[in-house]
Amino acid sequence: MLHLLRKKTFIRINGSGLFTGLLLLCHASMAQFSRVEMNKTDQDDKPFYFGITLGFSSARFHTELDPLFLQSDSIYVAEPVNSGGFSLGLHVTTRLSNRFQLRFNPQLMFIERNLFYKLRFPDLDGLTEVTKKVESVTMSFPFQIKFQSDRIGNFRVYTLAGFKADIDMASNARKKRVDDQVKIGKFDYGPEFGIGFNFFFESFIFSPEIKISNGLPNIHARDQNLKFSSVFDKMQSRMIVFSIHLEG
Repeated sequence: MLHLLRKKTFIRINGSGLFTGLLLLCHASMAQFSRVEMNKTDQDDKPFYFGITLGFSSARFHTELDPLFLQSDSIYVAEPVNSGGFSLGLHVTTRLSNRFQLRFNPQLMFIERNLFYKLRFPDLDGLTEVTKKVESVTMSFPFQIKFQSDRIGNFRVYTLAGFKADIDMASNARKKRVDDQVKIGKFDYGPEFGIGFNFFFESFIFSPEIKISNGLPNIHARDQNLKFSSVFDKMQSRMIVFSIHLEG
């Protein structure tokens, strides 16, 4: 009996010690976390600051076929394909409040959006499947509102919503007829939504970000006389952009 009682007492003491040990470990961890040196503590007090942007995109067209597409005697499949691109830009961010910031982020974007076709009859090269590349060199002018969390040490998360206006400097909408081309308009605009993270270092802020950027207008300059263009009635731009911002 005494042996059993001593065993129970031993277990109770060990359980109490384990619980106390966990409390001490948590306290030590929190104390260590609180001693993390905060970088760029004056960042939130700046009325504005600047940075550079490097971006990588996955772009495509959102298309609608012409109502007379099924009557086409040369093409029976026409659909968009995801393609890559990259961008370089600058940005200026203005403080609106502790939670909100306004950012202007002009960028030069090099975009390729492809279209895939299946032909009813082989072309001059004997091919029945053709991919047409639509290349764009675009100046993009996005304005965005950022909503940011509290800092957790040298880390912060934010979301953004905004509006962009694009000018395609490589637009071929006014070029003369070329049978194998797809003409794209010069101007585009639409909303943007995204999420990002701030990592605070001693001399800069590293901010990876991902956003969705959609165009609203029909940018297809349709030409009934162009075989690869006439099958589409409407085209809108779609992009998923991963950006890295370096901020001062």
